[in-house]
Amino acid sequence: MAKHGGGCHCGQVRYEVETDLGMVFDCNCSFCQKRGALWAYVGGDQFKLLSGKDDLTDYQFNKKIIHHYFCRHCGVGSFSSGKGEDGQEGYGINVRCLDDVDIAALTLTPYDGKSR
Repeated sequence: MAKHGGGCHCGQVRYEVETDLGMVFDCNCSFCQKRGALWAYVGGDQFKLLSGKDDLTDYQFNKKIIHHYFCRHCGVGSFSSGKGEDGQEGYGINVRCLDDVDIAALTLTPYDGKSR
């Protein structure tokens, strides 16, 4: 596990996340396709919002169980949250919003969100 910093484009929203980026998902649902997101999932104890809580706006769609957060200033959606089947809070991190991560060096795992 490595600690990564991440956030939005303008810098108002910043966080730290611990992940090894061993599983990065490339979802084909309409939302992920349009925003170009690549996802790493972590538990609540692996994510810490450092700044920008009041700068976030929430978007939900479909079953409305995932909170997709966007910076209200620059519009970038760098993370999402929701409860897993076990009831525990988890986070989806848009890997494209992590600092100093070489996307080309990652192995992407296709995820068929379009069919769900």
